[in-house]
Amino acid sequence: MNSLPKSTAAGSRPLHSLALVGAIIAALPVACTAQAPTTPIAPPPSATPAAPLVAGLPDFTNLVQRVGPAVVNISAEVTPKRVARNSGMPDEEQIPEFFRRFFGPEGMPGMPGPGQQGPRQPRGGGRSIGSGFLISQDGYVLTNHHVVDGADTVTVKLTDRRELKAKVIGSDEQSDVALLKIDAKGLPFLRAAGAGQTKAGQWVVAIGSPFGLDHSVTAGIVSAVGRSNPYADQRYVPFIQTDVAINQGNSGGPLLNTSGEVVGINSQIFSNSGGYMGVSFAIPIDVAMNSAEQLRATGKVSRGQLGVVVEPLTSEKVAGFGLPDSSGALVNQVLEGGPAAKAGLVPGDVIRSVNGTPVHESSDLPPLIGNLPPGSKAKLGVFRDGKNVELTVAVSELDAGAAAGLTGGDKPARPGDSATPRNNGNPLGLITQDVDAATRQRLGIKAGEGVVVRDPGDAAGEAGVRPGDVVLSVGRVQVGSAAALDRALAGTRPGQTVMLLIRRGAATQFIAVQASEEK
Repeated sequence: MNSLPKSTAAGSRPLHSLALVGAIIAALPVACTAQAPTTPIAPPPSATPAAPLVAGLPDFTNLVQRVGPAVVNISAEVTPKRVARNSGMPDEEQIPEFFRRFFGPEGMPGMPGPGQQGPRQPRGGGRSIGSGFLISQDGYVLTNHHVVDGADTVTVKLTDRRELKAKVIGSDEQSDVALLKIDAKGLPFLRAAGAGQTKAGQWVVAIGSPFGLDHSVTAGIVSAVGRSNPYADQRYVPFIQTDVAINQGNSGGPLLNTSGEVVGINSQIFSNSGGYMGVSFAIPIDVAMNSAEQLRATGKVSRGQLGVVVEPLTSEKVAGFGLPDSSGALVNQVLEGGPAAKAGLVPGDVIRSVNGTPVHESSDLPPLIGNLPPGSKAKLGVFRDGKNVELTVAVSELDAGAAAGLTGGDKPARPGDSATPRNNGNPLGLITQDVDAATRQRLGIKAGEGVVVRDPGDAAGEAGVRPGDVVLSVGRVQVGSAAALDRALAGTRPGQTVMLLIRRGAATQFIAVQASEEK
C-alpha cells in the first residue's frame, strides 16, 4: 500500500487548518450580511407626543386653526394696454403700485434703469398679489390700498379654494387701506383688538401669502408702537413696528395677537434688497377700521386738521426757547384763517398734548389730529413763554392737497429783488435787506413781515441760514424790516442761542443760532 511519508502527512494538517480558516473568514461577510438584526437601530416612534422639554414658549397651532380660514389671498389684475409698436419697457406710472413699493427705486428685475433702453416688445397688463382678511360674515374684506390700486378686476381666493370677484368699495392712499366686498354669506371673520392694547414686546402672528404661498404663518414680537415711518408718505398712520417676517404677498394680511384678534394690517417692510430684513410695519387696526367705516359710508376718508406746520425739537431749540425738555411739536407756521389761527396758536408754541394724549415727537401730532372727525373739538396742551396753557380748537377737514403735505418749490427770495442790503451791526453778524413789494407777492408775505438775508455771516451760516432766506421773527418777536431785526437782536449775549423763524420757499422752520463768543 502506498502511503505518504509521515512528515508529509503531518505537514498537511496545517494546510487543511489554514484552508478551513480561510473558508470561514470568506464566509463571514456573507453570513453577517444575510443575518437579520435581532434589535432595531432605534426605538420606534411614540404613539403620543412626548412632554415638551422647554416650557413657556408660545404654540400658535390652535390660533392658526381658529383664525386661518378668515385670511384670504387677493389677486388684482390690470388689463393689458395698447401701446405703440416700438415702445420699450413700461415706465414707472404703468407699473402697479405694489411692484413699485416692493422693488423700490432700482426698479423691477430685467427692467432698464434711467436712460437705458429695454428690448422692444408689446406692453401688457400686470398682476398684484397680496393678502387680506374677512371682517364680516357677509363678505367685507380689508386689505392694502397699494394691493388693489389701479386694478381693473380683483379676485378673492378663500381657504375652501373658491375664487370670487370682489368689488372695491373704497380705497384710501394715506392710510393704505382698501375695503372690498364679495358676494357670499356665512363666512368666517376676524375680530379687531381694542385700540391702545398693543404694546412693545408682545407676541404677534402674521398670516398671508408671501410670494403666492397661501396661508404662510410667521411670528415675532412688537418692536415699537406709534412709529412714524420716514420712508412712507403716510403721516397720519402711527405704525406698529414688528420683527415678524413679511415679504411680497403679505401686504394686506392680518397681524394678530395671541388671542387671535387683529391688531394691524401688514403693510410695509424696511429693506435695502427688496426682501425681509427684520423690520416690518403694520397699520393699527383702529386706524384701519376708522378708514373702512368711512369708505363704506361715503367712499372716502375725511381727516381733521389744525392748520399748522410743526417741526421736531432739538437740544438747540430747547435751549433757545427755554423749554423744560424736548417733548412736543414746535409750531413754526400757523395758516391764516385756519382753526389754529382762530384758536390763538402762534409760531413758537409747543404742542405737548391732544385731548390728554401726550405728544412726544412732532410726528405724533398728525395721526392724533387726523383721526379726529372734522368739526370736533380738540383740547391742546401748549407750552408758551415758560407756562403751560390749554387751547380749544375746532378741527376742520383736511383737503387732499394738505394730506399730501404743504407743496411748493424751494424758491428762496432773490436778494437782488429787494432793497439795498443793510450792513447790520447785530450780534449775529447777519446782513439783511427789506423785502420789496414784488418779492412779497411772489412769496406770499404780508406787508411789514419779514426781512431777506443777504449774507448770513459765520454763526448763522453754520447753523443753516442761507442767502435769500426770509427771517420772519426772532423767537416770538416778529420782524418786518432790517432795523426791526437789529432791535430784536440787540440784547443778545455772546454764546446765547437765538431762535430765528425762517421762510424758505413754501417751507417755514426755526433755526437755532448761537451768537459768537468773540465779543
